[in-house]
Parts: sequence; structure tokens; C-alpha cells
Amino acid sequence: MIKKMGYQWHLRRLMADRGMFQTTDLSAPLAERGIAMSREQLWRLASQPPQRLSLDVLAALCDILDCGPGDLIEIREENTVVRKSNTGTSPAGPPPTVRRTTIRRPHPKA
Repeated sequence: MIKKMGYQWHLRRLMADRGMFQTTDLSAPLAERGIAMSREQLWRLASQPPQRLSLDVLAALCDILDCGPGDLIEIREENTVVRKSNTGTSPAGPPPTVRRTTIRRPHPKA
């Protein structure tokens, strides 16, 4: 069994704790720290967990929100079972169904 790790993103909650209820509330404080982001980028950053995050942005968010990286990102173990197979790893489950196939050659034209 392979342990899979996940994370939870708490930016929205930390913003609300500090009276910041709109994503644009981050725009000016980030700009003061040399980080320019569009409204759409700020909205995505606050509304969904980022797949990639610059350390500069992480450091700026921690400074703005007066928190540490562990307050923004909660690491947790996912409860998924993964079994090894000959072709790599795949989720545990029933083996694939085997179906017989028939190969038919076209009839030669007479």
C-alpha cells in the first residue's frame, strides 16, 4: 500500500479572520510586496487550492496575514488504497474483465 498525501488550503478563512472578504483586498498588500496579480488570479488563489505556488507569493501572503505556511496549507493523509501492478500503480479494485475476441479476415473477392 502506498500512502498518498493531500492538503487543504485555508487562505479564504484566514482572510475572513482578518476582515478581508473580497479577493481584491489582497491586491494592494501584494503590490506593496512586489507581487502583481490580476483579479482573476487573485480569485483563483482564494477560491481553490493552488496546484503551484511561488515561494514569493507564499511569503507575501504569510506576511500580509501574519501567519506561517502551516496556517495556510494543512497537510493531510488521503485515505486511498493503491495497489501495485505490473504496469505501475492503480487504485485497488476488481481485476479487468477478460473478453475473447475473434479476428475475422475479409473474404477474398472472386
